Amino acid sequence: MDVTVAKTVLDNGIRILTQKLPHSRSVSMGVWVNVGARDETENESGLSHFIEHMIFKGTRRRSAYQIAKEFDAIGGHTNAFTTMENTCYHAKVMDTHTETMVDILSDIFINSVFDPAEIDRERPVILQEIGMVMDSPDEYVHVLSGHNFWGDHPLGRSILGTPENITRFDDGMLKNFFQRLYQPDRIVISAAGKLEHNQIVDMIKPAFEAIPTGKDFPERLKPPDRSVVDLNHRDLEQMHICLGTKGLAISDPRRYAFSLLNTITGGNMSSRLFQEVRERRGLAYSVYSFISSHVDTGMFGFYLGVDPKQTRDATVLVLDEIVKLKTKRIKSSELKSAMEYTKGSLMLAAESVDNHMVRNAQNEMHFGHDITLEEIIEQIEAVTADDILKLADDLINPDKMTFTLLGPVNDMGKELRELFPTDAMNENA
Repeated sequence: MDVTVAKTVLDNGIRILTQKLPHSRSVSMGVWVNVGARDETENESGLSHFIEHMIFKGTRRRSAYQIAKEFDAIGGHTNAFTTMENTCYHAKVMDTHTETMVDILSDIFINSVFDPAEIDRERPVILQEIGMVMDSPDEYVHVLSGHNFWGDHPLGRSILGTPENITRFDDGMLKNFFQRLYQPDRIVISAAGKLEHNQIVDMIKPAFEAIPTGKDFPERLKPPDRSVVDLNHRDLEQMHICLGTKGLAISDPRRYAFSLLNTITGGNMSSRLFQEVRERRGLAYSVYSFISSHVDTGMFGFYLGVDPKQTRDATVLVLDEIVKLKTKRIKSSELKSAMEYTKGSLMLAAESVDNHMVRNAQNEMHFGHDITLEEIIEQIEAVTADDILKLADDLINPDKMTFTLLGPVNDMGKELRELFPTDAMNENA
């Protein structure tokens, strides 16, 4: 089923992974850096994301326009993203343009100039991005929920940073952060598609092997557990509700059971929350559960948007449904359906060269080796109803949850305090 992933480690520690997919006509490549928003100090919050933008804004060889035009000229797609723990610069082209893609990605990663004029041009773009999230309550409630769950820890901040930080960042700060944290042993280059490993290595090596090794990477500290009720008033048609409870770290051996638990709870249209909250009660259009996992900790979350008058009833219904998971063993038919859904999603994703590129890079960064689809499916099929019950009992505790509201909260504090008996309660007008 899976095609072998080849690996070469350069002298400075940069890892190059390739997966040959002969029937593909394209090549997807990503330059991954194990650096993200959680590696920033409070004054640096937003730097990783700002650098992600600036990587495409000019090098010693190419202007921002030339970078865009050269990718367009070969029919390629390129983009980047920043997470709490990683930043990725990626592209996809027809196999006949692989060498050009590698050249451009290498150039923008190694030779970006961080021109002050370009920084000033990009600054309002990022400020607009921050504003766009704040104007989207179904997104912004997740930012608030993350802060409530992780607190003042870096995981509790927005990846985008604050407007105050974005306004004062300059080329010196961006260059210093980039040079200090983008260390070779934190860089993984992953490619998948119609390619030959040795040829890819020969293309990449001359540019990337010159990156000097680094030291003194900031320690990643695990955040403490928190229990908070946070009510944020905003004149909206809907009440946006986000609940969070303890989750698992990315590499936790129970992650397969966790994935199935999430699917059963609110991960698809036949899930318990979707069926009970939307289909049977008609309380919400959007309702789902989600997983937020990091190298040392995680969150199991639940979101729904409801009529403000239904806030308490909808919250009670969600709590009742998730508590059932820790008190009553799921039926074998429900577990089997979740397994088939998960396996089907994995197999469908395997038809994309982009997904192969991403999965291989993440396996390398989190586990240090390839994990095949066969191994993953075997682990999924090994999960039992008792595993799900024990995991739910460990993770779900209504007395130790974060509860975030965004909408016309008015005077709901008293009745909601009864649902979440915690002293940490915030009401923001």
